[in-house]
Amino acid sequence: MALLERVSTLVRANLNDLIDKAEEPEKMIKQVILDMQNQLLQVKTQVAIAIADQHLLEKKKKENEDKVAEWMRKAELAVDKKQDDLARAALQRVESYRELSGNFEQQLADQKVQVENLKSALRSLEQKLTEAQAKADLLVARHRRARAVGKATDARVAMGNSSKTNTFDRMKRKVVHAEALSHAKAEIAAEDMEDRLAALEKEDRIEQLLAEMKAKRGAERTT
Repeated sequence: MALLERVSTLVRANLNDLIDKAEEPEKMIKQVILDMQNQLLQVKTQVAIAIADQHLLEKKKKENEDKVAEWMRKAELAVDKKQDDLARAALQRVESYRELSGNFEQQLADQKVQVENLKSALRSLEQKLTEAQAKADLLVARHRRARAVGKATDARVAMGNSSKTNTFDRMKRKVVHAEALSHAKAEIAAEDMEDRLAALEKEDRIEQLLAEMKAKRGAERTT
């Protein structure tokens, strides 16, 4: 998420270095604080939206679980009435809703992680903003002293080292991207066979469920 990347950049930013590199330190620190305040508002909004989405997923997951129970009851009724075709159709619905339940479970887990990431980013940014506001004047004064003793030269050296690190990071990202692309192609190649096998397994499950249900309902009528 671009928002989290921007927040991460602000949180990692070294205010001392930013001021050392700025031609007008007072304007720089004010701009940094303004950027943090703007990002803070955006993160708060995104946290609220993410929590709302999580609640919506929880609601949909519950509704889907209710559908599983509903169609299972219908399948049992069809077995009682000796309507095997209807029972099979109902069990097809049961399996479909069960698959959806698994999807909702994964989406909900991912959403919870996203909510926690946003909350963590919010806390970090709030802490960084508080630090910046408290130290703004001191940082500007420190910058003025630093320029008097030659700290600008140290900043240029540090910036050069940072450039080398950034080049390495870009190369690493390209390698990771190439590996992910190869993996995705392999998964796509195997997808057709897995889908066909999954369909066969689903058909066997439905027949097994039907046989078990008929046996269960027959036993209940004899007792």
